[in-house]
Amino acid sequence: MKELEAKISQAGSLEELEKVRIELFGKRGVLALEFAKLKDIPNSEKKSFAEGLNRKKGELQRLYEKALARLKEKRIEDILKSEILDVSLYGNLDRKGALHPVMETMDRIIEYFIAMNFSVEDGPKIEDDFHNFEALNLPKNHPARDMQDTFFCRDGKLLRTHTSPVQIRTMLEQKPPIRIIAPGAVFRKDYDLTHTPMFHQVEGLVVQDKGEVSFANLKYILSDFLQYMFGDVEVRFRPSFFPFTEPSAEVDISCIFCRGDGCRVCSHTGWLEVLGCGIVDPNVFKAVGYKDVSGYAFGLGVERFAMLLHRIPDLRMLFEGDLRLLEQFR
Repeated sequence: MKELEAKISQAGSLEELEKVRIELFGKRGVLALEFAKLKDIPNSEKKSFAEGLNRKKGELQRLYEKALARLKEKRIEDILKSEILDVSLYGNLDRKGALHPVMETMDRIIEYFIAMNFSVEDGPKIEDDFHNFEALNLPKNHPARDMQDTFFCRDGKLLRTHTSPVQIRTMLEQKPPIRIIAPGAVFRKDYDLTHTPMFHQVEGLVVQDKGEVSFANLKYILSDFLQYMFGDVEVRFRPSFFPFTEPSAEVDISCIFCRGDGCRVCSHTGWLEVLGCGIVDPNVFKAVGYKDVSGYAFGLGVERFAMLLHRIPDLRMLFEGDLRLLEQFR
């Protein structure tokens, strides 16, 4: 017994202590063998023998538990010492985080329109056909639906291809006047230098029930916005087609790389396309139950703006998480 007590006290690791525990308390251990002797002891001596043995067992158990606690604490200390971190090691490096260039660009766009008294609205990313297409003057089998390669779900739902459904939901819930922007992620089956399956848009809508909203109003605010984003650039409006606006226009700015002289980025035209806009088509107002109102709408791709502002040649670079690129925006 004395030898086993010494082994418990001298155990230097949990593994050593476990071996002592088995040798002492195991089914074939020393204590088990001692209790087995009871059958051979005279009845008059059994009680005192058993009491003494149980008393010794209790002492050994307390000694074991004390050693176990000591070795567990030592194990934790050893782990902490092996994993110690010198917090002063990187003290001389100035590594600051920053917003992702897409989010930073979106925030800048939103700040402008909030300053122009626009409210910010949001909507679900999983939409139905009515809000994403039909209410926007895109009935079933309309050829313009092919321009938006859509992710359809099995239950007839779809991933929104633009944030225009937010405009529809807002008009269904509110009465004019309306002055909103709808920023958010959208989804299309497209992937190349200038397209990704998920990207971000900011769309705007203005609806008035008193007085007429003219194309001149639209031109003024978009020209001011583009000069706020890109500095002293020229802005031009080209006739175009969008199912939900009539008349419609695409908006260009003079190339910020060559200042309009012509380069590879602008295909030697001196102009860069940046957004689309137009006067809201009457069929859109009819779909939401509006009468005797006028309005305009516009939409832009946030990644497109981020690429131009930061001179990024490939849209996919914004989503790859390459620190060599992202560290430049600290």
